[in-house]
Amino acid sequence: MFDIGLSKIALISVVALVVLGPERLPRVARTAGNLFGRAQRYMSDVKQEVSRQMEQEELKKMKDAATQAFNSAKNDFKDLDQAISSQMAEVSANMNELTSETSNSGYNSTTENSIYTPRIDTFESSQRQGRKSWRNKKGAVPMWFKHSTGVKVRVQSGSARVKRFRRASSAPSSIKSFFG
Repeated sequence: MFDIGLSKIALISVVALVVLGPERLPRVARTAGNLFGRAQRYMSDVKQEVSRQMEQEELKKMKDAATQAFNSAKNDFKDLDQAISSQMAEVSANMNELTSETSNSGYNSTTENSIYTPRIDTFESSQRQGRKSWRNKKGAVPMWFKHSTGVKVRVQSGSARVKRFRRASSAPSSIKSFFG
């Protein structure tokens, strides 16, 4: 951009001091700084707007590509659905032929000719498996973590705590000599 070194800045400041005088120089410098800051903010806003527009264009292109892929997959599934329905029609026609042949031959067993359909139980939304145990597992903090971070593990009453810490100081101290 501009090739301004320290010596050039010093020369400009000396000339400004001589031309403007010491009374008006701080006010002019403050105004120049404010204008320079506004210009920088304006340029950053313009850059952000341009980048936002570029991202929107990229997202639009990605959306169009995804829509095209979805439509092609949808057409493929329609073709697959038609093929499956034609195969199912053939299988049901063959099953009807087999049942008519067996009923004509005198053999009548509905259990062997019927298609097995397993019973599918619907999941009831009111039953949640392991809900209480999930909360316990999520809320429980391991003991090793409590010990390593210094979290209290056992709760003591105030009087028990006082007794515990006064015991050492209130115990009678026996005077021991160096020799004994």
